[in-house]
Amino acid sequence: MSKRVAVMDLGTNTFHLLIADGDIDNYQEIVHYHEAVKLGEGGINKGYIVPEAYQRGIDTMQMFAREIKANNATETRAIATSALRSASNGQDFIKEVKDKTGISIEIINGEQEAGFIYQGVKISGCLSAQNSLIMDIGGGSVEFILGNINGITWKQSFEIGAARLMDLFHRTDPIPPASIEALNLYLEDHLNDLFTAVATQKVDVLIGSSGAFETFAEVIEIEKGHPFDLKTTKNYNFDESELLTLTNKFVQSTHKERAASKGIIPVRVDMIVAASLITRFIMHKLGISKVSMCSNSLKEGVLAGMLA
Repeated sequence: MSKRVAVMDLGTNTFHLLIADGDIDNYQEIVHYHEAVKLGEGGINKGYIVPEAYQRGIDTMQMFAREIKANNATETRAIATSALRSASNGQDFIKEVKDKTGISIEIINGEQEAGFIYQGVKISGCLSAQNSLIMDIGGGSVEFILGNINGITWKQSFEIGAARLMDLFHRTDPIPPASIEALNLYLEDHLNDLFTAVATQKVDVLIGSSGAFETFAEVIEIEKGHPFDLKTTKNYNFDESELLTLTNKFVQSTHKERAASKGIIPVRVDMIVAASLITRFIMHKLGISKVSMCSNSLKEGVLAGMLA
């Protein structure tokens, strides 16, 4: 008998709820919500959750609890990452959620986060025997996982997420060239462990896990006049020049131009600039020309463990 489970991925920008049943090779999504909570807004680099964001988080968790009950999920896991990990009032939030909903939130570290992301990407079927570098750009942190279908050779989480970079460097729009240069130098300084890890390994492809990479794929296809549905597109291979052209366009754009672009969900309208800059930096720095998108990420990795 298959069980029905609920996974909550409580990220810096977005809270996700995935309710599914079946087995891991053939599971059925019952509910899939993503709420733009923006938990890091206004306080991400100060180390606390501001009152408005805190309240949005509580309201969303109460809504998730109602959905879980209505859909008769028998097992739940709520996973919190960078924003709650580093917030001084993170424990207050966890206690209030437990008191009001009965949901126990687990705070995981960056290594665990990277491990779940790998499992999520693996079950999508987009890994091969060749080495891939998986990159998951969150609001608070960015995870890099080096490995293949047989396992992980190296993984690490870096507190350089799009919300953090936006707060540090993207204060005027479009982002000025001096800020781009400062952001690139910042990445150069903070990603030494990544450069060391890949120095002796040949990376066949960069796999972008969900988030910004879904936006890149969707906008590229919409601009070609093609339909694009993330529910049916689990994997997508980019044309290098199309991806670089699009990221360049995002970097040079204004908020108004991005907001008018079909394919960018509201929570990513501003974050997409920092995400574009990280993506371009990694491609150029590591000399990677093959890039693909995988719509699976942490929540599917947690789901894999629950349904196994």
